[in-house]
Amino acid sequence: MKTPPQFPPLIPVILAGGSGQRLWPLSRTEYPKPFLALPCGGTLFGKTVARAAALSGVETILTVTAEPLLPMTRSLVAEALSNAKNTIQTSFLAEPEGRSTAAAIAMAALWARQHYNENADDAVLLVLPADHLIENQDAFAAAVHAAVACAAQHKLVTFGVSPTRIETGFGYIEAGKLLQRDGSADALPSYEIVRFIEKPTEAEAHQLIAQGRVFWNAGMFCFRVGDVCDAFARHAETLWCAAQHAWQKTLSPQPDVRMLEQASFSQLPKAAFDHAIMEKTGDGAVVCGAFDWCDIGSWTAWTDRVTEDSDGNRLHGDVIAHASRNTRVYAESRLVATVGVDDLIVAETADAVLVAHRDHVQDVRAVTAQLATRGDARCRVPNTVHRPWGRYTVLHESADLKVKEIEVAPGEALSLQRHQLRSEHWVVTQGTAKVTCGEDSFLIQRDESTFIPAGVKHRLENPGETPLVIIEVQCGSYFGEDDIERFDDAYGRAEPKTNSF
Repeated sequence: MKTPPQFPPLIPVILAGGSGQRLWPLSRTEYPKPFLALPCGGTLFGKTVARAAALSGVETILTVTAEPLLPMTRSLVAEALSNAKNTIQTSFLAEPEGRSTAAAIAMAALWARQHYNENADDAVLLVLPADHLIENQDAFAAAVHAAVACAAQHKLVTFGVSPTRIETGFGYIEAGKLLQRDGSADALPSYEIVRFIEKPTEAEAHQLIAQGRVFWNAGMFCFRVGDVCDAFARHAETLWCAAQHAWQKTLSPQPDVRMLEQASFSQLPKAAFDHAIMEKTGDGAVVCGAFDWCDIGSWTAWTDRVTEDSDGNRLHGDVIAHASRNTRVYAESRLVATVGVDDLIVAETADAVLVAHRDHVQDVRAVTAQLATRGDARCRVPNTVHRPWGRYTVLHESADLKVKEIEVAPGEALSLQRHQLRSEHWVVTQGTAKVTCGEDSFLIQRDESTFIPAGVKHRLENPGETPLVIIEVQCGSYFGEDDIERFDDAYGRAEPKTNSF
């Protein structure tokens, strides 16, 4: 255990998961919104990490993410911190399934108690969703400063944003009595919380804004570890007891990673932190942030990042819009043309196309629900799937044939595995491949190929210093990623059958 820093430390806790429903087909459960490349560049997750790292006094960032997203999460954290002015330590909690924000925050508090030992209760957690866009760093830092000062008075603090329009897709917070400021002339105000209002109707939102002293609920929190642990014990005893039991079952396959165990973690009730704690505590407070804030929760908000043309269209990718107005098109892999349409959302990816009226963008999740009901993997995985060793893209799939492009990062390797229901042909298009096939091990170069029979143990490795790219042609009766029997794996994926390589 390293020597603890001076206390109380400020620990950003980044919640990086999500179900990938409202931005389908671009966002999927295993590739959700925070990790997508924004039309304006970067990712929401990367921007959140960089924003947290720029705060004064931050020495450690904790990220809570889904277990399948852990490799991509770690890579993006390292990338986001590569330009940080100070050295930032990183830690990760990997959830086997989503149990909502109350469970994630409870586990983060338990992580802090173990990480900082007897000093933990004075540490301050700053909980940040990974999918919010905030560009004004100075204003954000000022709001955090006010929240930390308020948390020092044993308040559980949330952040409010002054409404700029009538909005029914957000939650609202009604503020009450003004709390004492920290004494500095430029300190932001904080208020007692009167009540939370969850996604009001248009008429209700209009009335709320007209009465004043209401804020959009930004879904960010700040509190001392000891105070939030006490709040869980008082207001969510069942969840807190289950969380403590689940923490005892965690594994640490790497020094900076805690893996939560499926059986124990699944016993935590699913609840939003707002409902489980903030609506019940008498110690809640809201800081009014002056920063810009966008919860990019729909295709309308996503395409707001694209420049508008003279007809009110926002077009991204290879798009032709003829006689079209107020239409938003996101084209990822091919030409999309619109003719004579108004007020549409069109989103195209390699394996799916969404066409929706702009008034119904919040209903996109109904599509993902139907896909999940019929067991269609397109609600869960995108056409390009990221793995710890690299990525693969499905190029073609039919009843008895599947073709992938596989890219393996330098020095990385897939697990030693075998398939019972398919054989594989590998053709190297870039780099050098080290192949294990049965008892044999050999190298193949660009324009060379090899054959992997069904039922034979095999492994693909990249021994070089540049990416390895192969085309894999699968032949057989079943091509699901669960037809894997794994014998050895460098990434600690213990289950022999998974939906990943």
